[in-house]
Amino acid sequence: MATKYKRVLLKLSGEILRSSDKIGIKPESILRFAREIAEIRKLGVDIAIVIGGGNIFRGLAGTELGFDRVAGDYMGMLATVINSLAMQVVLEGIGVHTRVLSAITVQQVCEPYIRRRAVRHLEKERVVVLAGGTGNPYFTTDTAAALRAVEVGAEVILKGTKVDGVYSADPVKVPDAVRFESITFENVLTKNLRVMDATAIAMARENNIPIIVFDITVPGNLARVVNGESIGTEVKR
Repeated sequence: MATKYKRVLLKLSGEILRSSDKIGIKPESILRFAREIAEIRKLGVDIAIVIGGGNIFRGLAGTELGFDRVAGDYMGMLATVINSLAMQVVLEGIGVHTRVLSAITVQQVCEPYIRRRAVRHLEKERVVVLAGGTGNPYFTTDTAAALRAVEVGAEVILKGTKVDGVYSADPVKVPDAVRFESITFENVLTKNLRVMDATAIAMARENNIPIIVFDITVPGNLARVVNGESIGTEVKR
């Protein structure tokens, strides 16, 4: 059966890789997500992945400790490299050819990010993990995900989270919050729904790349989204 999407950009937060009460990577979590990724790779889908570093270090958190913002953001970029290498190790452990490309130079452990190289790896049916954010401070991994999606020609940005879509308010704090099946980029921005940061939303809108926000912790949901099932919330024009 043909999938709806042939090339996707999967955005994962760093927090989703850790246990609820610890800093670091929970092996069971990363293995579960790796298996889901392997499943859609077997369907013939090209997959680029951007992983945040919040389970290890967040740049903004560093400012609360008195760190310089630029230094903190670079520390956060290095955290994404750690997560990306961990994903590569786990994916290759289950037989999925994977490459890590980083926007900041860490040549001993991963390749430098070059758009043509990333595209070529995708064409060779390798999973490509894109580390280091944009390589610049003051930009989030959400913005990096939108930018890389444009650069590698992804048809959709899949934002895997712990919630089942976009709500009118925080469903944890507001029990009667309404979940949207679809919503426009403009409404996300005007309602300040924080699906992704404003720069990422604007970039996706400008390049007409839809964003699907879904609960990736439910087994099989990633494959369902790729196959075109109505899972989560679609953000589009």
